[in-house]
Amino acid sequence: MGTIYLVRHGQASFGTADYDRLSDLGRRQGVRLGQYWRERFGAGLRFDAVLTGTLRRQVDTWSAIAEGAGLRMERTAWPGLNEYDSHAVIAALRRAAPLARADSPRQHQAHFRVLREALAHWMAGHTQPVGMPSYADFVRGVTSALDYVREKFDGDVLLVSSGGPIATAVAQVLRTPAEVSIDLNLRIRNSAVTEFAYNPKRHALLTYNTLPHLDGAAYADWVTYT
Repeated sequence: MGTIYLVRHGQASFGTADYDRLSDLGRRQGVRLGQYWRERFGAGLRFDAVLTGTLRRQVDTWSAIAEGAGLRMERTAWPGLNEYDSHAVIAALRRAAPLARADSPRQHQAHFRVLREALAHWMAGHTQPVGMPSYADFVRGVTSALDYVREKFDGDVLLVSSGGPIATAVAQVLRTPAEVSIDLNLRIRNSAVTEFAYNPKRHALLTYNTLPHLDGAAYADWVTYT
């Protein structure tokens, strides 16, 4: 039996014109995760494979992890691990331009209230965001990565993705209603680790949304959500 480590990207640049870019803290979160794994596993640290989405924040998080861990290995780009386009999801619900940039806590709250409703409509097939797959195809993109690992490997595998795909993976493994993944998604912290045990027949959830690398007072202000 092997273990899949699903890691959400480090803090990106929410509220700016280019969200798909790690902040300085986001990069440090990734480096610290790699350092933690090196401290925990020592010379035995290795992955049979590394899969990431193609988004810059995902790829750069893997680079930061590799730097902190002292790992040198190739990654496999897996577009099915890419995040949904939240602006397109919201625009499909509102039938108008996306929400204005969130510049205050109140605007952030409003953004996520609308996003929750918009995700539910997309999942139910009531809307089809422009430039995005159907929700069923989005789910297939995520599960295809899990199935690939289960069919090809038997050791530790790292997947670096985003909140939406990771929440979807957990909901699929637990066989919950699709709407449960919305709550899971909006609670995933940056650089958090979720673990699945797997064998050729199935996946099983071991942990969800953990931050062992940020445990301690020195990292108290490193915990972020966007």
